[in-house]
Amino acid sequence: MPEGIAATLSGATRVIAIVGDPIAQVKSPAGVTRALNQCGRDCVVIPVHVAAADLDAFMRGAAVARNFDGLIATVPHKFAAYAHCASVSERAHLLGAVNIMRRNADLSWHGDMLDGCGFVDGIRAAGCQLQGARALLVGAGGAGSAIALALLDAGVAQLAIHDDDAQRRDALRARLEARFSGRTCQGSRDPRGFDLVVNATPSGMRAGDRLPVDAARFTRDVFVADVITAPAVTPLLAAAHQTGCNTATGGAMFDAVARLMVRFLLDAGAMAR
Repeated sequence: MPEGIAATLSGATRVIAIVGDPIAQVKSPAGVTRALNQCGRDCVVIPVHVAAADLDAFMRGAAVARNFDGLIATVPHKFAAYAHCASVSERAHLLGAVNIMRRNADLSWHGDMLDGCGFVDGIRAAGCQLQGARALLVGAGGAGSAIALALLDAGVAQLAIHDDDAQRRDALRARLEARFSGRTCQGSRDPRGFDLVVNATPSGMRAGDRLPVDAARFTRDVFVADVITAPAVTPLLAAAHQTGCNTATGGAMFDAVARLMVRFLLDAGAMAR
C-alpha cells in the first residue's frame, strides 16, 4: 500500500475500484490514490480481478455499496462498462466505451473515455506533431477506438486503421466516418508513408509476440508510439530506436490518463465527502 495510506485508511474511506482481466499489470491504483489523497479526498483505489463473464454481477454488487464512488475499467471491460452508465460524455457515447465511471447524485453511473485524450497529451509532450499528419493505428479495441477519435480531433489528416478482427475495425471506421467523413481508411502492417505509427494492441507484452507492424520498413522520419506500459520499451519501440525514430512509451500515455482520471473523479459533486 502506498506510503501514508495505511495510516489513514478507515471506515470513512471512500472506495474506487480498477477492474480488469488480468489485473496484476495495472499501475493506476497507487498513483491515483496518492493524487486524490493529496487533494484532500479520503479514498483508496483497489485492483479487482473480474472476468468478462462476471462483470455484470460485479456491477450489481458495486451499485449497492454506498461507499463505492468510482470505477476504472481496463482490458477487457471498456465496452461492457458503457452499458452500466446512466450518462456518459459525448466521446464515450460515440465510441460506446468508457474507461472511468463516477457516481451521479442518484447513485447511478456517469462514464467517460480518457485513453485517447491522455495518449494525445503524451505524444505531444514527446514532440509529435499531429496537425495534417498521416497516421497508422493498429488495434481497434477500447484504447484504440479512443485514440482514433482523439487523433482525428487533434487534426490528423488521414487515419489508417488495422486490426486482425476485420469486423471490429470496420465498426470503428463506420463510427468515425459519421463524424470525420473521408478521413479514415483501411490500414495494414506496412508503416511506409505514415508520419505516426501507433500500437494499441497487447502485442509486445509477452516475449515472443509478433510485432504489430513490419518494423523493417520504418524510416527515420516516422514517430512511433505504444500503449503498453510493461515492458517500458517494447520490441516495437526498440526496433524504432534502432532506425532512429522518435518514440513515446505507454508510460507517457499512462501518466497523462492518470492525471485526467483524477480530474474526472474530483469534478464537483463527483465523489461523496
